[in-house]
Amino acid sequence: MASPSGCYTSGITERAWGKDVAENARFSVGDLVHHKLFEYRGVIVDVDPHLMLSDEWYEAVARSRPPKDQPWYRVLVHDAIQETYVAERNLEPDTSGAPVRHPLIESCFSSFSDGHYLTAGRIN
Repeated sequence: MASPSGCYTSGITERAWGKDVAENARFSVGDLVHHKLFEYRGVIVDVDPHLMLSDEWYEAVARSRPPKDQPWYRVLVHDAIQETYVAERNLEPDTSGAPVRHPLIESCFSSFSDGHYLTAGRIN
């Protein structure tokens, strides 16, 4: 669930999701990513160990039918006001090292350094 700022968790942790899930997630909160199918870049603001939305959402939106049992990520989209929910298989690292422009960046992250966003602590 989103915090009042619109941000989510500080990512998967062993304590919250278990060691296996933490090790299986390729990305974490603050990582820059590129969507392979839709060619946009963004920053991870939350990590789910598996699909956390409804089957109805999956049927209507996830047209490429990515696995439900793999990690899914909430991504703030660069140069947009939207957020997306993306399966891990559709993401790759964004190697540009450039910051993301999005209205929620400052409420979600405390700084940007070496191509990665940092949080001041747990967001919710």
